[in-house]
Amino acid sequence: MKRSKLLLVLTLAISVIAAGCSNSGSNAPADGSKNSSTNKPAVTDDGAKEAPMLAKRVSEGALPALEERMPKQEDIMIEPVIEELGQYGGDWKMPWMGVPDKWGIGQPTEEALFRFNKEGNKVEPNVAKGYEVNEDSTVFTIHLREGMKWSDGVPFTADDVIFYWEHMLKKETFGKKVYDAYYSVDPVTGDKAMAEVKKVDDYTFTVTHKYPSVMFLERVAIDNKWFFAPKHFHETILPEFVGDAKTLEITKQWGYEDPKVFLTETGYYDWLHHQIPTLRAWVPTNDANGDQFVMERNPYYWKTDETGKQLPYLDRIVATKIQDPSQKTLGTMAGDYNLVTFDAKDFTVLKENEKKGNYRLIPWTQPTWSSAGIQLNQTTEDPNLRKLFQDIRFREALSIGVDRTQVSEIVSNGLAEAVQASVPKGVQGYQEGWAEQWTKYDPERANQILDELGLTNRDKDGFRTNADGSDLTLTVIESTTDTAPFLELLKKYFEDMGLKTNVKVVDGGTHFDMKYANKVPITTENISVVNVAFRPDTMVPLRVITPWFGHYGLYSQSAGKEGVKPEGDVAEILNIWNKIKASKSFDEINELGNEIVKLHQKNQWVIGYAGPTPVLVTASNNLRNIPGDRIWSDEYRGLGHGHPAQFFIKQ
Repeated sequence: MKRSKLLLVLTLAISVIAAGCSNSGSNAPADGSKNSSTNKPAVTDDGAKEAPMLAKRVSEGALPALEERMPKQEDIMIEPVIEELGQYGGDWKMPWMGVPDKWGIGQPTEEALFRFNKEGNKVEPNVAKGYEVNEDSTVFTIHLREGMKWSDGVPFTADDVIFYWEHMLKKETFGKKVYDAYYSVDPVTGDKAMAEVKKVDDYTFTVTHKYPSVMFLERVAIDNKWFFAPKHFHETILPEFVGDAKTLEITKQWGYEDPKVFLTETGYYDWLHHQIPTLRAWVPTNDANGDQFVMERNPYYWKTDETGKQLPYLDRIVATKIQDPSQKTLGTMAGDYNLVTFDAKDFTVLKENEKKGNYRLIPWTQPTWSSAGIQLNQTTEDPNLRKLFQDIRFREALSIGVDRTQVSEIVSNGLAEAVQASVPKGVQGYQEGWAEQWTKYDPERANQILDELGLTNRDKDGFRTNADGSDLTLTVIESTTDTAPFLELLKKYFEDMGLKTNVKVVDGGTHFDMKYANKVPITTENISVVNVAFRPDTMVPLRVITPWFGHYGLYSQSAGKEGVKPEGDVAEILNIWNKIKASKSFDEINELGNEIVKLHQKNQWVIGYAGPTPVLVTASNNLRNIPGDRIWSDEYRGLGHGHPAQFFIKQ
């Protein structure tokens, strides 16, 4: 594939528009499609309705019959065919950086209450069977699947939803505050009210908002995908039910010292623990801290293909721990792994070895603003740095003082365009001309701006100092070594402008803690969002998560008790967000979302040096049903957007 062909992938339109309310039945293809399409492969049935490994357990009396393990017939979720009907057996073999990379396994195996359809423009029931919404979008009635079971065979009911809401989320037992999705806003007074969640019967519950909440389902599909938890497990470990002493005892039995850490691990990162029942297609079988983490098919999985064959097709996920990212590339080319994702920087070597390695590259479009850029923490602790970071002229200098052509060569072998961090064309919020803002390489003008800012004094090594003569150092704190080549080049350009620059790499957990403590002045974290109304976290300071707004997010999260009070355009973004929350139509929501985007364009808090590139899904040629028409984004759960329960190895 030549460069022009890959770049063509980047121009594919991502049809991301505001979602409309829909009510889905359950005993039909998940996307609501009919079986009459002439493009669909022929549906054939080999007779086997469950995997041989499960049939063997049934024959031995170790497992109930298939019909006893599934929801009642009309509540089974039927997945539409992707390429062809699959075959049972085999492993999904992947490299894994271990427990710090929790989401590497968490995302593709996730089963949300609602998920986005393949186009990404509306939500559809998943764990939920269906829903109804009243006329003013204040009451959402959600139906579950009768007869559906957890992986240990215990029934999944509305009690699991209510338990999660009342005893885990509202009480913050796993370290998360109640998500913004559950608050509605009065469009007149700005009053913010938490929803009420009530059980109607074993398979129905309601979410009632005080004010209209048009985007509630979309927000839940992103913010709080698992709006449920196994009550029968968590009531055996939560201090509310067993007491603090018993929780501490259990914590130590599990190998943890701090009950808060233990409850976060079990309440939020449950997929890593084989002791916890799940609704996922695969269930952990061993400790995630070993050299290999194995997940095996869930006997009680509640989906089938169109012929009634219980999913998943693959028997296991086998994640083999690696120490160095290069092992991922080498292992893929050697055939050790059969489904792996890569960035565009690996395109050349992967393409050159495609035939030899017996795999294919499947590009998935990203709604990413940039493939190489930086965020400047607007609330960073150092007062001199904060003053500079908040000055739009300083951000312009850092932008025009770097040659983007060289950056593109470093991060993508020249595949990425030399553009600014901005909403890509085809994505909701695209602004004409934004990609060209502050992109012309002009080191002379960059230095002139820095002089105008009063940074004219130099230390003995020739680096600029603050106007008061104190040290001026730009510190970039990273959680990965993958960005090292880019940061080495960026450091060169910054220091050519007289700005001393240091790069520090920490592990992912430490990086997260430092973000929360406002200790990350600069980082390369990117913005990737399909629609600000769907997921505002990276563009609106609602909580501590995105580096550019730092402790503005803590101020919102704590209702003004902690953090830094937003001012100017940042405060205006929050005002607009409250209007979005109170909106009564999707057209109004999109108009207001566009206003937020324009404020980002105006301020350029995130500086990009190379345009977006696709994610390269690399699959062995015998691993089938990997779709090529998906969007890779966190909102859609990465590879999970391809519905991995239907991936299979063709014999």
